[in-house]
Amino acid sequence: MLVPFDSLPAESRVYYYPSSRKLYPKEVPSLKKKVEDFCEQLSDSHIGFQIVHDRFLVFFVSDRTPLSIDQNDALVEFVLDLERQFELSLLDKVNVCFKQGQFVQRKEVNEFKKLIKSRSVSGKTLVFDPLIMTKSDFLTNWEVPLSESWLSHLL
Repeated sequence: MLVPFDSLPAESRVYYYPSSRKLYPKEVPSLKKKVEDFCEQLSDSHIGFQIVHDRFLVFFVSDRTPLSIDQNDALVEFVLDLERQFELSLLDKVNVCFKQGQFVQRKEVNEFKKLIKSRSVSGKTLVFDPLIMTKSDFLTNWEVPLSESWLSHLL
């Protein structure tokens, strides 16, 4: 069941899907509608979502009503279907997503290392942590400076 983000507990589980490209403004309403319809079908779970920076699809599932194995499989199938419909990648989580100015970038780790060496990014560069597990983590630890992230060893 779709519930508002604000009503989900802090320990809600996060399912994070970074897009390979920015969503076009004309795509966002259609994507939102599809996600809302999907969430409504999960009647046994309280689930919310956010589309952040037109680049990330993030689901939040209450820890009190976790997804069953079948629902989890349905979520993955749904995301795969979104990839096909919108011609983008959402399941590739090994790339680094970071901010450069007001823009969100996505690079392979080797490319990101080159950016560090060329000083195009620094310890102050904001990166998005794909290892977050809860809504609380999302709110406090998702966007962090590179120097405080899981990538800090690259500096």
